[in-house]
Amino acid sequence: MNDFINRQQELWFLNEQYNSTASSMVVLYGRRRMGKTSLIREFVKDKPFVFFLATEESPLENMREFAKQINLNDYHPQPLPFDNTLDTDDADWELLFQTLAERIPDQRLVLVLDGFQYLGKTDPSFPSLFQRIWDKHLQHENIMVILCGSVIHMMDAQTLSANSPLYGRRTGQLMLRDIDFRYYHEFFDGLSYKELIEHYAVTGGVPFYIEVFSKKTTTRAESGSHKRSYLLAKIGRHILSKQGFLFEEPYGLLKNETTDPGACFSILKSVATGNNRIGEISNDLQMKQGLLPKHIKTLIDLDILEYVVPITETNPEKSKLAYYRIKDNFLLFWFRFVYPEKTRLELGDMTPVLQHIKKYFAPHHMVSVYKSVCQSEMWLLARQGHLSFTKLGPWWDKNEEIDLVALDSVGDEIVFAECRYQTKPMDVDVFDRLLYKKSLVDWKNDSRHERFVLFSISGFTKQLQDLVAGHEDVILFSLPFENQ
Repeated sequence: MNDFINRQQELWFLNEQYNSTASSMVVLYGRRRMGKTSLIREFVKDKPFVFFLATEESPLENMREFAKQINLNDYHPQPLPFDNTLDTDDADWELLFQTLAERIPDQRLVLVLDGFQYLGKTDPSFPSLFQRIWDKHLQHENIMVILCGSVIHMMDAQTLSANSPLYGRRTGQLMLRDIDFRYYHEFFDGLSYKELIEHYAVTGGVPFYIEVFSKKTTTRAESGSHKRSYLLAKIGRHILSKQGFLFEEPYGLLKNETTDPGACFSILKSVATGNNRIGEISNDLQMKQGLLPKHIKTLIDLDILEYVVPITETNPEKSKLAYYRIKDNFLLFWFRFVYPEKTRLELGDMTPVLQHIKKYFAPHHMVSVYKSVCQSEMWLLARQGHLSFTKLGPWWDKNEEIDLVALDSVGDEIVFAECRYQTKPMDVDVFDRLLYKKSLVDWKNDSRHERFVLFSISGFTKQLQDLVAGHEDVILFSLPFENQ
C-alpha cells in the first residue's frame, strides 16, 4: 500500500502548517497506539528535521539526548559548544535551543518534541521555559515545531488549556483518532465485508491493534479452514494468551492516560456489565455520584466512553433517557469476554473462553458494533449525495427505539434506519415495525420528507425486496453502497 491509510487529511494539515511563511507550532496529541509517531515519520521523510523523543528520565538525561539529536544531523557541520556527556554545570535547555535556532538551514526545519508531556512531568517549569524559548529564539525563525504527546490530560494542561504558559502560541492542534471502518479493507486482504466487520469488532480503529491482527502470525493450519475460526485463533494468540500483545493492554492504557486508572477501570467494567447510567454505576461501585463525572469526562476525552442521547433531544445535558456506552470496540470486547475470565486465562485455560466467545460473539457483541458500522455507512451515503442530513444517531423513548435517525437541520429530510446483524435475511416485518415507530418521532411532523434505510448483513427476503421495489425513498443496504 502506497498511501498512508486514513491519515491523508492529517498529512494535508501538517503540510499546510509546514508551507506557512511564518514559524508554526502544532500540538499533536491522542491516546497511545493511535500512530502519532508513524504519522510524524511519514510527514518528515522528505524534509529537514530534528526528532527528539523525551522520556521520564531526569531533565539532565533528556538534555543529553536532545544535544545528541541536534548534533547528528548533516546540516549542522559545526560541533555544539558542549559534548553529549553534558555535566550539570553545562545543562541549559535555552542554550541548546538557541544553538539550534542559530543553525537552522535555508530550508524550513521541522523540530519534533515527541513525548512532550514527560518534559513537563520531570520538570514542571519546562512549559514556562519553552514559552520563553519560543518567544525569544524560535518564533521568528524558519521552523515548524511539533509538540507531540499521548497522555491527553497532561498535554492539555501543558499546551492547550488557558492556564498553560504555551496557550496562544500554537498555530494549530490535531487530535489523532481511530481509523474509520471504511478503510479496513486496505489492511486485510481477502476478507469479505462481514469478516471485515468482525475484525473491526475486535480491534476497533486503533492502528496498533489493526497491525497486530493483520500480521500473518496465525496460520490456517492452526485455526482450520473457516475464517471465523481464523479470527478466533487470532483472538487466542493476541488477546487471550498471557504472552499476547493485547492481554494486558487496558491496564497499560488506563495507567498511562488517566490520573486515576483504578477508578476509570472500575467505571468501564461496570458499564460493560450493563450499568450505563450515573446512578447505576454509582450503586454498582459504591462510589458517590459526585466523584464520577471527572473520571467519565476523562474517558470521553480519550474516545473510550460515549454519552448517548436520543437524536431529537433538545437538552442533552439534562436528558433522563441518556446513557453511557463503551465506544472503543477493543475495550468493549475485552471487558465483555476477557476480563471476566482473567483468572482462568492466567492459568492458561483458554479453550472454554474461546468457546464462550464463539457462542456469544455475534448476539452479544456484533449487534452493537454493526450499528456503529451502519452509522459510518450512513455518513458515507450522505457524502456521496444519496442522503441529506446534518445529525445522526439513535432514537428511543420509554417504550420503543430506532437504531438510527438522521435529521437535516437546514432542510426537512428525516431518515429512519434499522440495522440487523443476524443469520437470516431481513423480512417485511422489520420495515412494517419501522413504519409504526417513525410516527413516534416528534420532528417537523407537518413538513418533513421521510426516507428509510434498511441494513442487513445477511441480505433481504424477496418479499421485502418486492415491497420496496420502485420506492426511491427506501434503500436496502447489505454490502458497501459503491459495490451494489
